[in-house]
Amino acid sequence: MQNKKIHQGRNIKRFREMLGIKQEALAFDLGEDWNQKKISLLEQKEIIEEDILEKISQILQIPVEAIENMDEEQAVNIIANTFNNSPLLNGTNVNSTIYPLDKLIQLHEEKIALYERMLKEKDEMMARLEQLIQK
Repeated sequence: MQNKKIHQGRNIKRFREMLGIKQEALAFDLGEDWNQKKISLLEQKEIIEEDILEKISQILQIPVEAIENMDEEQAVNIIANTFNNSPLLNGTNVNSTIYPLDKLIQLHEEKIALYERMLKEKDEMMARLEQLIQK
């Protein structure tokens, strides 16, 4: 059994970037003790304090366990299985997968839901930034 190498700071960075959230915005949400440089340093730490993990998971709206447990190999496997990378031969997919229509619809709906969540988070972020500017 191999030892899982989990880097919580790197996981925070991955989730933050997937959600399109800048370090400055995360720092703003964490409070006045935080700034972009402090977020950058946090993302370099292998282990993050539990209370900070909880705050960040609330801001990013992801479970603490996702940050604590996602290892690189697992993430690569998830991505590979999700996108079903098949071998190519002279630019032609020799192992193509044909999804049933209901599976395609489900995948499309999941993408739409993710996109709508990201738009909502962007709108919330813009509202917070406008409030900050008005102060």
